[in-house]
Amino acid sequence: MADLTQPHFTNEDAARAYLEASRWPNGPYCPHCGEADGDKLTRVDSAKGSKTRPGVIQCNTCRKQFTVTVGTVFERSHIPLHKWLLATHLMCSSKKGISAHQLHRMLGITYKSAWFMAHRIREAMAPAKGETPIGGEGKTVEADETFIGNSDNKPPKRPGAGGYGHKRAVLSLVERGGKVRSFKLDGSPNSYEIKCIIDDQVQSTSRLVTDGAQYYKGARVAKHQSVDHNKAYVVDGDVHTNTLEGYFSLFKRGMIGTYQHCGEQHLQRYLHEFDFRLNNRIKYGVDDVERTVRALKGSAGKRLTYRRTDGTQNA
Repeated sequence: MADLTQPHFTNEDAARAYLEASRWPNGPYCPHCGEADGDKLTRVDSAKGSKTRPGVIQCNTCRKQFTVTVGTVFERSHIPLHKWLLATHLMCSSKKGISAHQLHRMLGITYKSAWFMAHRIREAMAPAKGETPIGGEGKTVEADETFIGNSDNKPPKRPGAGGYGHKRAVLSLVERGGKVRSFKLDGSPNSYEIKCIIDDQVQSTSRLVTDGAQYYKGARVAKHQSVDHNKAYVVDGDVHTNTLEGYFSLFKRGMIGTYQHCGEQHLQRYLHEFDFRLNNRIKYGVDDVERTVRALKGSAGKRLTYRRTDGTQNA
């Protein structure tokens, strides 16, 4: 973990400079019109006698002003930017996550603000739209589902039967030696939804390895092999879902031990968070500092309003 006393974690101006260097490595550009010519971008706050807030840049092409936070999850926040950077670093470097209560205590902000802040950072961790499907010729993709809401891994009983009524189903896909992608399922697992996700997220030339569930039969892949977990958790050569079993173990320890409570409307963001840390880990040469920088870059082009997190508007 980086030294938490570094200037960009304690000073607003240093934090702004750090974010600008992370988001604009080749210099600033206008988020309104895309202008990137330095001669047409003027720092208004540096003008003599300027009363403009720090960090404001004037675009002489579209005549609009902006700062480095415009067009990101940090836009219009009243929380100091250095606290945003510290919160992002803490979430990126905590293997099983960090609770909103802990952020509230460490940052000296209200719990409500810390909770909303954490969800906005998870939004920054979400993959960009239109990412290339995982897998490919000669590559193996594991697929498996799990359930969140109780200590076991049994699917929910029929409505009204009791016992597992608050469970939510999750499907994860992982390319061995590559990325993991996780999705909240609508209700109990079903063949149609699972096959749609696989068809969209896995290259058709891939080899798919799953457990013996019927959901995966007929998936659009080059080859499909399965291991029957109803008989025993055995490995038949390299036919196994052990990679995902390890991921689910970490995910559940974080959800149960750190976060404890998760509304269904928020589950996908938590999946983005755990996917992000796994996809940007030491094994791939990504340390805590670089992981934070990648999250900061991922904040661009994303917005998350409080209305979308409190359930009154779809996320």
